[in-house]
Amino acid sequence: MNIAINTRLLLPNKLEGIGWFTYEVVKRITQQHPEHTFYLFFDRKFDAQFVFGENCKPVVLHPQARHPILYKIWFDYSVPRALKKHNIDLFLSPDGFLSTKTNVPQIPVMHDLNFEHIPEDLPGKDTKYYQKNFPVFAQKAKHIITVSEFSKQDIHKTYHIPLDKITVAYNGASDLFEPISEEQKQSIRSNYTSETIYLVYVGALHSRKNIVRMLQAFDLHKTQNPSELKLVIVGEKLFKSPEIDVAFENMKHAADVIFTGRLSQEKLVKVVAAAQGLVYVSYFEGFGIPVLEAMKCGVPVLTSNVTSLPEVGGDKAFYCDPMNVESITKGMHELVNSKFSQEELLERANQFSWDNTAEKVWEVIMTISK
Repeated sequence: MNIAINTRLLLPNKLEGIGWFTYEVVKRITQQHPEHTFYLFFDRKFDAQFVFGENCKPVVLHPQARHPILYKIWFDYSVPRALKKHNIDLFLSPDGFLSTKTNVPQIPVMHDLNFEHIPEDLPGKDTKYYQKNFPVFAQKAKHIITVSEFSKQDIHKTYHIPLDKITVAYNGASDLFEPISEEQKQSIRSNYTSETIYLVYVGALHSRKNIVRMLQAFDLHKTQNPSELKLVIVGEKLFKSPEIDVAFENMKHAADVIFTGRLSQEKLVKVVAAAQGLVYVSYFEGFGIPVLEAMKCGVPVLTSNVTSLPEVGGDKAFYCDPMNVESITKGMHELVNSKFSQEELLERANQFSWDNTAEKVWEVIMTISK
């Protein structure tokens, strides 16, 4: 079978949530199934690390799809031509985008529908494109994969898709995330916080990640509980976020907040593993991979009590109302004084794995290709 995969988000040193899903799943299914040929569709010069075996055929399609107009050209003109040229039997799209100009069976991975519920969190042109096209993609899809029961129900209710046409394949986290020794923690802290304990946030500095309320809650926590505790924020801005700048400038304890920008995965795993806890109080998530990454390190987590996040943390995380600063502040106090053992957190984290994700994806591919 000839299987084409949309791999345009496989960008070296720039993998985000959907990029990691693509990387981990595509690596596994291509290596585990050498009897099939996989055509990897990139929209720019590709990195050799993303060609996972001899049965992977990289194909660069133009133009670079980084704008709604270019999305339309890439998916509705470049992709159909490539599907026909390479005699493709099935198209897998890990970012949820599909072509409306082909009859080749297509499987999108729709991670979440945040743009339907909180459209103001994205630039207007992107929101307009998503709201117009994703309902069409959902109807066009032969089958839909998503990453949580929350998103499955949301797709079902919002786009009126039958539940038996949607399969959940939970995300995983890299095995590089693991507990480290106290000596290693001290060494990491000396590099980032002058040996002081810290809470960590990992993710894009994006509106729905709730950075403003997180900063306000940390400021209030420091006022109520004077200590040397720091907050380390790992990530970079996706869009202009003046509200984050204003919130930071208004903090009493701004000196205790460290912005690292994007970190390499090697550095990221150490920064997470050395933390006192992870704060991840996003108000809309399809999954929330950083929650799982922290738990794999034996690090306790404070997260939101909405959308998919309780599915990930289960009964081994602290929860708060993400829209209430006092609730987040209270959660930070519980996090700093966590009673969860490392063993409890690891046991919860081990319920998820990229191997399981890839297996689920492959089951769907096999089912619809019969």
